[in-house]
This record gives sequence, structure tokens and C-alpha cells, in this order.
Amino acid sequence: MRLDFLSKTSNEGFARMAVSAFISQLDPTIDAVAEIKTAVSEAVTNAIVHGYEGVTGYVTLSCGWTGRLLTITVEDKGRGISDIAMARTPLFTTKPEHERSGMGFTVMENFMDSVEVYSKPMEGTKVVMVKKL
Repeated sequence: MRLDFLSKTSNEGFARMAVSAFISQLDPTIDAVAEIKTAVSEAVTNAIVHGYEGVTGYVTLSCGWTGRLLTITVEDKGRGISDIAMARTPLFTTKPEHERSGMGFTVMENFMDSVEVYSKPMEGTKVVMVKKL
């Protein structure tokens, strides 16, 4: 599955529901669905809030599986991350005024089996999350 949608906060819920519908084919547990939806929400919100900061662009959400191994990719072509290690540090944020700031990558890492982040300043960010169901 691949979806391209505008970087508007209203589309975060759309992304969550699309992934939920897609993974229903794998008959996941209710807990797994909740964890995956939360991880997707964090990745999409990061792309919208940090990737495009004040401008509108596109976020790409891709999902696929091999056997029971689910892979979800969230990608933007926004600002990018200059220091990925720092961005993945719990409670680090460039937006301290936002509620729950600084926990996005930590949440993704806690709910998924692996999280890889690829980014270049001014080229965008790609987050690849994997979960075994």
C-alpha cells in the first residue's frame, strides 16, 4: 500500500485508519493494532510538524509485509534532520511549546521491533518501522 497525502495535521488520523485497515488482513491482536497506529501517528506527526514546519508538502506512507513481518515507511521531502542521534534522544525537541514534545522516536521504538531513520538536511526524512505480528 502506498498513500501520498498533504502535510496537514488532519491527515494524521487518516494515516492511522489507513494502516489499521491495511493490517487487518494479517489478523493482528488489538494491542498490536493500537501500538502500530500510535507509531504511525508519531512518525506522520513528526513529518508534518518538523519536516514541513509552516509549509505544505506531501507525506508518503507505505506498508507491506512478508510472512508476519510488517514494514511501514513514512517519508517527507521537508527540512530533514541534521543530527539523527540527537533527535532520537528521549525528551529532545526543537518544539518545546508542543505537548508531548521529544517522545516521538521513543514511542516508535517502544511499539515497533525496529526503527530506522534516514535523513539529510533540506532533502527530507524517511522512517522505516518493522513489527513482527
